[in-house]
Amino acid sequence: MATQAALLTTFPAFMRVDARKVAIFGNGAEAAAKARLVANTSASISVYADAPEAELTDSLDRLGIVAIRQAYSASQMEEATLVFAATGDAAQDRAIVRAARERRIPANAVDQPDYCDFLTPALVNRAPVAIAIGTEGAGPVLAQMVRARIDRILSPSLGTLARLASDYRIAADRLLPRGVARRVFWRRFFEAEVATHVEKGEVSLARRAATRMLRVREPVPGHIWLVGAGPGAEDLLTLRAQRAMMEADAIVYDALVPEAVVALGRRDAERHSVGKRKGCHSKSQSEINEMLVRLGREGKRVVRLKSGDPLVFGRAGEEMAALRDAGVSFEIVPGITSALAAAADFELPLTLRGVASSLVFTTGHDLTGAALPDWARLAVSGATLCVYMGRSVAASIAARLIEAGLSADMTVAIVENASRGDRRLFHGTLADLPALEHRSELAGPVMVVIGDAVAGANFDHSTALAAGQHHAAPASRTQAA
Repeated sequence: MATQAALLTTFPAFMRVDARKVAIFGNGAEAAAKARLVANTSASISVYADAPEAELTDSLDRLGIVAIRQAYSASQMEEATLVFAATGDAAQDRAIVRAARERRIPANAVDQPDYCDFLTPALVNRAPVAIAIGTEGAGPVLAQMVRARIDRILSPSLGTLARLASDYRIAADRLLPRGVARRVFWRRFFEAEVATHVEKGEVSLARRAATRMLRVREPVPGHIWLVGAGPGAEDLLTLRAQRAMMEADAIVYDALVPEAVVALGRRDAERHSVGKRKGCHSKSQSEINEMLVRLGREGKRVVRLKSGDPLVFGRAGEEMAALRDAGVSFEIVPGITSALAAAADFELPLTLRGVASSLVFTTGHDLTGAALPDWARLAVSGATLCVYMGRSVAASIAARLIEAGLSADMTVAIVENASRGDRRLFHGTLADLPALEHRSELAGPVMVVIGDAVAGANFDHSTALAAGQHHAAPASRTQAA
């Protein structure tokens, strides 16, 4: 379900501590835990403990750190970069933090959020790669669980690969032009032959492969992904779509694609809104085609984001034809079309054994012409009918389908903003459908589902479409089955 992203109260950042003093005050387990965490870095660790307990002594011995056996004094934090107050005495820890703040040194008091200028994360260490997981103090155990999962996923050789990359960074910056060519080189570096050799411990072979990639530089052709953004919920985007968005140099998106989905792309990718909505086209289709061809010929990798699935009422055919004619490579990344999302919201079986064995996707405007479309007979014979963009022509849809032979009591389900947190669900009959045109508050995309199988939906969370109709389902799910 799509929700607005929550805002962090802390800003995640990495501080430089190489050879700099980090002061830890405490005698027990809390001080030992902080020492073990900071020992993941090359900081100069000073642990002040006038009466160190066994756990602290054991941890420091393992880390090769000698405790400074002195009672606390504010002067001990001079020239420190960070301060940890972990004495176990809340009042003492607060006094240490106040002294650190007077000296403008960031400080952290164990288990006292108001006295923490920074929070310590759960850490996945593949130096120089580090992943820090924080919960803003809400769930340290949860942070450790996430850390454990990430730790299992990441190869132990990741740090070696990153260090090897740093050896090639200057050469890559000098030899490769900024932009696509350089990005492609690094993508191949981290995903292909070089990474494979590092994984096997064959560092010398990895260096040869990286050098060969730098010397043999081929022009990078542009590529277009026609990506289905789904009905709106960002967690319904496919993994392939997310990978394409992380590789893309430019993202071209329609007005129906939520900002939360567009934001999944790289932060430095170009954004091009082409804003096509009913009655309001910021760019014509031919202009969009020309933009995609131009970006592809510039050697850019482009994601063309379309609401739902690009091959279902997305005019992808015109864009594919333009790209073929221009010789620009492209591929289709399917998405979840709105009809499927609407059915999921209603727990509605679009096909039902013995009731509905076929499915029709259409737009409302297909039913406004002088002649009924050929598929009308399928609806009469039991097909489930999914009508896209049907709100403004609901009366015409109802009249034409009844004219074709459908019963006026046929069950209908309507969803605005299918799959999203702000979705709205309505139910009624085909005779009630004209009331949909008067629902001017429905500004989002509306999907209408009609057919015998619709009676098997869950109407517990939907509203009666016609005034005066009771809230219960038109037919029970048991009767529908």
